[in-house]
Amino acid sequence: MTSTTPGRLATPGAPTIGVFDSGFGGLTVLRALLRRMPQARYAFLGDTARLPYGSKSRRTIARYAAESAQFLVNEQGAEFLVIACNTASALALDAIQDAVPVPVLGVIEPGAEAARAASKNGDVLVIATDATVRSHAYAAACQKRGLRALEMACPLLVPLVEEGWLSPVPAAGTTQAASASAQADDPQKEAVTEQVIRIYLQQLREQAAAAGLTPDTLVLGCTHYPLLRALIEKAVSPGVRVIDSAESAAETAAKQLAARLGNIAPEGETKLRCFATDSIEKFERLGSRFLGRPVGTVELVDLGG
Repeated sequence: MTSTTPGRLATPGAPTIGVFDSGFGGLTVLRALLRRMPQARYAFLGDTARLPYGSKSRRTIARYAAESAQFLVNEQGAEFLVIACNTASALALDAIQDAVPVPVLGVIEPGAEAARAASKNGDVLVIATDATVRSHAYAAACQKRGLRALEMACPLLVPLVEEGWLSPVPAAGTTQAASASAQADDPQKEAVTEQVIRIYLQQLREQAAAAGLTPDTLVLGCTHYPLLRALIEKAVSPGVRVIDSAESAAETAAKQLAARLGNIAPEGETKLRCFATDSIEKFERLGSRFLGRPVGTVELVDLGG
């Protein structure tokens, strides 16, 4: 499975970039894109009516993801798609590429490539949701690059993030004083999240030792996990590099767009529209936590059943 496919990219100047997730965790990918290409136009779609994708069949996931991609391309004019969903990237990337005539980038291949660049001994750990781990997509992508990867599902981390049991991640450009004041609503809750992370990583270290691995790299294989990065970096073994696949995908997207368009010329403020297929109130409430800025008014769309 390739991470990109040739396609049209017709608009001179600032392109329209479509970003898709089954929910709103993919806003961390959009956040990373905004830092690198603030002059682009963005359309983000969260298919919140049909999540979680992980409980669906591969065929259903492919249909849902293709419909979402077609909405972004056909209705919003997206000229480049970033699939900010690990499950869709793992199980439906080919179907998405077949459904739209524009370049498509998933999050798994960039994450694996960043792991290859970071690892010195070729032993890599991956934490992700159960659906992503069961797909073994990261293990396969790492193996293609000569890496040995051990994957583990961490099912408690997504609900802890969505419940806000962590300190807010300061937005880019936040002053030191404002950053210092960004504390968790309840420090005891963050302590619980930190302890859960430590337990998961201890289990993963034990599994790695049993498999004869000496990992020096940990890949965050879920778009919710960047909000936990500070806590994860505190809990990993000394010398282990943490790879944020959201950042890796954004970096790859920026390079691919630069190769096609050159440097994107400034055209005023960033233009962003957010869409959801359900639960727009929850999207608006939690979205700013993931995006690091207000998401604005989220527009409701119906993609069918």
